[in-house]
Amino acid sequence: MNERSKSRSAARLAAVQALYQKEMEGTPLPILLHEFHQHRLGATIEDVTYAPAEASFFDDVVSGVDARAEEIDALIASKLGKGWTLERLDKPMRQILRAGTYELLARIDVPTGSVISEYVDVAHAFYDKRESGFVNGLLDAVAKTVRA
Repeated sequence: MNERSKSRSAARLAAVQALYQKEMEGTPLPILLHEFHQHRLGATIEDVTYAPAEASFFDDVVSGVDARAEEIDALIASKLGKGWTLERLDKPMRQILRAGTYELLARIDVPTGSVISEYVDVAHAFYDKRESGFVNGLLDAVAKTVRA
C-alpha cells in the first residue's frame, strides 16, 4: 500500500470516529474538525500512533456526510432488509455506512471497489466478519444505485 493509500485509509477511519463523536456528543462540525486536526490525525494517544491521515480527504468525508445526511440516510435505509431501520443499527455501523455511501455518491474519483473494500477494512476495526460482510453487501447495493 502506498503512502497516499495509507493516509486515505487513516482518514476514513478517523472520519468514522469523528462522525460517531458528532452523533454521540453533538459536537459542532467546525470544532470537531479542528479537534481532529489538532489532536487525532497522526497523533499518539495512549501509546497508539495514528497514521498520518490525508486531512483534506478526512474533512471532505466528514463535512460531506454532515451536509448530505438526509440523502445518505434515505439511500442506506432503502437498502436495508425488511423490518430494519437505520436507528436499529449500531452507532459505529451507521457511521461506516454513511461515510462509505457519501464516498460512493460524491467521490467518483475513487473506484467503487476501493470504496467498498476500504470500509470493509474500517468495519474490521469495530466488528467481526459477519458485520464486515454486511458493510460489503450494503455498500455494493448502494453502488449499484448511484454508480450504475
